[in-house]
Amino acid sequence: MYFAPNHGATQAVVNCRGTARSTILVQAYSFTSAPIAKALAEAHTRGVDVQVILDRRETGTKYSSADFVAHAGISTLIDGAHAIAHNKVMIIDGETVITGSFNFTTAAERQNAENLLVVRDRTLAARYVENWRTHAAHSSRYAGR
Repeated sequence: MYFAPNHGATQAVVNCRGTARSTILVQAYSFTSAPIAKALAEAHTRGVDVQVILDRRETGTKYSSADFVAHAGISTLIDGAHAIAHNKVMIIDGETVITGSFNFTTAAERQNAENLLVVRDRTLAARYVENWRTHAAHSSRYAGR
């Protein structure tokens, strides 16, 4: 369990990414954290299947990491089927779930009152993977800015 501001939530996400062996599935409402984007790109480079679903507002955000991860070759989708795709989730190797109010942003780490949970539970992770796939099915490929 991590809290923000300034109590290591971003570093916890980066550290968990480092343990990934096969997959990282991401759903993010707001995604502007350079350390998290770089960590995902590094995982992708070492052969981890990284896939990202973002809220539609990330397509027009100046500092969004959508372009960075898409240009790194990471499958990046936009979920425009909802008023807000407000999920903040990472599922690692079908066994670890990272979730909470913590947006994957610099502001969340430095300024906001946020929480982040890291749960290692295959049954829970399977439910989150199922939900991720449901959202991926109605999302569209990110075309970039």
